Amino acid sequence: MWSSTVHSNLESFLHCITPSPPSRRLPQSCIHEINSQWQPLDKDVVEYFTLGDLWNCYDEWSAYGAGTSVVLDSSEDVMQFYVPYLSAIQIYTNKPVATSRTLREDADVIEFESDSWSDDSGSDKLSRSLSDHSSRTWDAISEDSNLDQDGSWPLNNKLGYLNFQYFEMASPYWRVPFKEKITELTQNNPGLLTLRSVDLSPASWMAVAWYPIYHIPSKKNEKDLSTCFLSYHTLSSSFQDSMVEHDNNGNPKGEGGRRVPLTPFGLASYKMQGDIWVNPDASDQEKLIDLHCAADSWLKQLNVNHHDFSFFTHHSSKSVCMFT
Repeated sequence: MWSSTVHSNLESFLHCITPSPPSRRLPQSCIHEINSQWQPLDKDVVEYFTLGDLWNCYDEWSAYGAGTSVVLDSSEDVMQFYVPYLSAIQIYTNKPVATSRTLREDADVIEFESDSWSDDSGSDKLSRSLSDHSSRTWDAISEDSNLDQDGSWPLNNKLGYLNFQYFEMASPYWRVPFKEKITELTQNNPGLLTLRSVDLSPASWMAVAWYPIYHIPSKKNEKDLSTCFLSYHTLSSSFQDSMVEHDNNGNPKGEGGRRVPLTPFGLASYKMQGDIWVNPDASDQEKLIDLHCAADSWLKQLNVNHHDFSFFTHHSSKSVCMFT
């Protein structure tokens, strides 16, 4: 997270939508189970969170919205509420997973819905899998990896196997809030509740779409309050540090007071028409570009065409990074 001495609506929003599941300590007897290429084993204490705990962070947001303070051009402060929707998720683990009936059914659902949320004659159809083999993996953090001659990513066991993936293709009007979608997906995929962040490859990630629902007090003709966002979060412990919660007196809380913030590493916006989210004194424009570029680079490394990202990018009125 960037620091600033001036107010930034963008930073407030990023802080607001950062889930922070509780941190757990891995028993010493289980440390040998960790992939040493994903996690450093020289730590005295290995911390992790479960995916189930992460999803719980979205309970209240899915029901009532996540509220972020927005200072308008008139210097008036409003509270803008956003509802999260699962946009995409890919989970890579140590062991390969055979193509299951559930995954095939998910693919059928995606195929059925793919025509309902496209404004560009189908050119942004999602590539529903990285390959016919679940072992094709992301290798962006390996400096010595190169693309094969055919342009595909090399097989690399150290970054795991594709365990689960879901890409939302329905129109926003037909989507259900994040927690409801997760509940639906876990019915046939219980690992989505029990998997630990230390079990996940650095290639594991999710994208959350944030759509505005209302603001308090109500304001008319504030176009930027209709801005939608798409945030990207890593799921593996490889990229994460824990933080200690403090009580009202500023003292560290006891056992159970440690949490793992999943600060967005990437971001895309849609319907950003004014300057409410761009404070030049806080370098917001540069941050937006950096976050957009990070998301774009991540998707390219994974060879994934994320439909929501393509839609947000092609309909964005703000300048974004361009790759040749």
